[in-house]
Amino acid sequence: MYFVLLMVVILTAIGLVAIALGVARAISPRSYNPQKGEAYECGIPTRGKSWMQFKVGYYLFAILFLMFDVETVFLFAWAVVVQEIGVFGLVSALFFLLILTFGLAYAWRKGALEWK
Repeated sequence: MYFVLLMVVILTAIGLVAIALGVARAISPRSYNPQKGEAYECGIPTRGKSWMQFKVGYYLFAILFLMFDVETVFLFAWAVVVQEIGVFGLVSALFFLLILTFGLAYAWRKGALEWK
């Protein structure tokens, strides 16, 4: 019973993806222009090399953003069931927030949030 249901779900997913790819391929433009292969930077032609190194600060900032974004997702899930999990759930959420606060303080102290 469950095997048949699983197969129906998998086949439906494969079919929908195949249909979406087929429709996209059927209606996509077919012309090619050499300018389409060039790097685009706000309409300004590139000068020099297109490959360059970025400061690691951008990556640290992005990782910190993702960390607190995931925190929000976990806290939303916790808020949905807060009445059912009781005091243990509250203490667990506060411990989670405490760890994240220490992480933020550490990143702040190391200067990961400063643009230089």
